[in-house]
Amino acid sequence: MDIGKILGGVLGSGSTGQIGDRIKQATSGGSTSGIGKVLGNSGLVGGALSGGLISAVLGSKKGRKMGGKVLAYGGTALVAGLAYKAWRDYSNRQKPQNHARDTDLASIPADSGFAPEQERGEDDVDFRLALVRAMIAAAKSDGHIDQAEHKRIAAQIEQFELGASEKAFLFDAFSADADPLAIARLARTSEQGAEIYLASSLSIDPDEQVEQQYLDRLAGCLGLPGELRAHLDTQAEGARREFATR
Repeated sequence: MDIGKILGGVLGSGSTGQIGDRIKQATSGGSTSGIGKVLGNSGLVGGALSGGLISAVLGSKKGRKMGGKVLAYGGTALVAGLAYKAWRDYSNRQKPQNHARDTDLASIPADSGFAPEQERGEDDVDFRLALVRAMIAAAKSDGHIDQAEHKRIAAQIEQFELGASEKAFLFDAFSADADPLAIARLARTSEQGAEIYLASSLSIDPDEQVEQQYLDRLAGCLGLPGELRAHLDTQAEGARREFATR
């Protein structure tokens, strides 16, 4: 299974050079924030989500669009970097603080448990697939996708140059119910659970009650301590604010 193709399809299409140009255009004075600098070290990120499959699920809600924009600029590398910083602060008993503008989000210790490209999830699958599936499930948690939208998503999947196994993964992810228990089971470690929660948080509209309830259930299924969740929520909110002015 080609994880690069799947991530390129789900997160949008485009080269890292093209994305770098988008980041420069999106920041003032030609400088990049911490989120933007993650991208420079990540070969996993496709183009803007507006051209990818996630956009078909995120819909037109402002909060979801903001989450999608955040993910487009950082992908799984952004999720890992922010989750690692949240975990570190929590472990050191520090107060939650926003790390969205940190310039070292891609510098994660290899043995930290927060390196998705090196991690394996439950059933020994590439953990980046678990993060993609978590994003999709969270975005679908309000049940707004009707039959017509399912058909449109299926048509988009068919257009990507993916193998049978990659297409099967995406079809399964988009057709499955938004089950927080099933998503929680994708995590093999507490660190992976933190990443799954943060990826999910970035994929919802925080102002929608039903989506917030999904996130509450997911946190419970993952067994996240309340203080750790507060740190992760701070990262998600900070990332949204970072992109709100662009």
